[in-house]
Amino acid sequence: MLTPSRYATIMTGLVITASVFCLLILVWNNPMPVGTDGFWLIAKRRILTVGVILVAALCHGVATVTFQTITSNRILTPSIIGFEALYRLMHTSVAFFFGLGAIAKAVTLGEYLLQVTLMVAMAMLLYGWLLVWRRTSIHQMLLVGLILASAMTGLTAFMQRMLSPTAFDVLLARLIGSIANADVEMLGFAAPIAMVAAGAIFFLARTLNVMALGRPVAIGLGVNYERMTLVFLGLISVLMAVTTSLIGPISFLGFLTAMITYQVAQTHDHRQLLPMVWLVSVVTLAGAYFTLRHLVYAQGSVGIIIEMVGGIFFLTYLLRKGRL
Repeated sequence: MLTPSRYATIMTGLVITASVFCLLILVWNNPMPVGTDGFWLIAKRRILTVGVILVAALCHGVATVTFQTITSNRILTPSIIGFEALYRLMHTSVAFFFGLGAIAKAVTLGEYLLQVTLMVAMAMLLYGWLLVWRRTSIHQMLLVGLILASAMTGLTAFMQRMLSPTAFDVLLARLIGSIANADVEMLGFAAPIAMVAAGAIFFLARTLNVMALGRPVAIGLGVNYERMTLVFLGLISVLMAVTTSLIGPISFLGFLTAMITYQVAQTHDHRQLLPMVWLVSVVTLAGAYFTLRHLVYAQGSVGIIIEMVGGIFFLTYLLRKGRL
């Protein structure tokens, strides 16, 4: 059982580790003398990168833990719903119909908000139709989401084959999740949206604790299970849409950090899990970014490395568990 003192110790260690990595990102290899205007100018630009890491970590960590709770399955992640497939389809469609110039230009605020709106609208239409009107189970809903994601992936692959090699190279760089390629100008809009959605989930953490006991028990304790499931799925949709539009798809980040959090925390109380998974995600993202950018000089590989490590972690967990 997780005692208050042990929880405080773990959280303190995570805060210190996350702070050290973020500080190293700000000051490491800064070519200007410490304290000069040039030093602070470079540090200010790097602060935006730290902000992107904090937002992406918050979205992936909180969304994954919440999603796994309402689906009663620690294997599933929000990626199964099709956010990343829709993201790839939208960008591929732009390159296919409007050419290289359209995909190479910077993303405007209107385009960013359009991406987020389309992703959330798709998810909520799916959830509302299946859960409210069709009254299907969440597992049937996930199966429909998986089929739609497969269909969008197939359509994306077809259009990519029709692109020129140059256009495909530019598109591929956009489709790989990367902190370095994030559009930091959108951070001022992404951060408040993410904080409101994550704050709403934390405010409803007690309800999540009850829903984790299972549908029959939750209903017996007075929870409107279908309505609350729809509410949480809506908040998850907002978080995943914000981070995917900001840095691109990183499928296994949420799974990796959620599994680490479960092992370290050894508690089912979401009031403790949610803050911890955010810090674990920050440590993972910031540590990977700093190591790859400043130590091995492969800054564009953060998403690839996390996908590889997360995939190995996923297979190991699945083989040890022996079932989904």
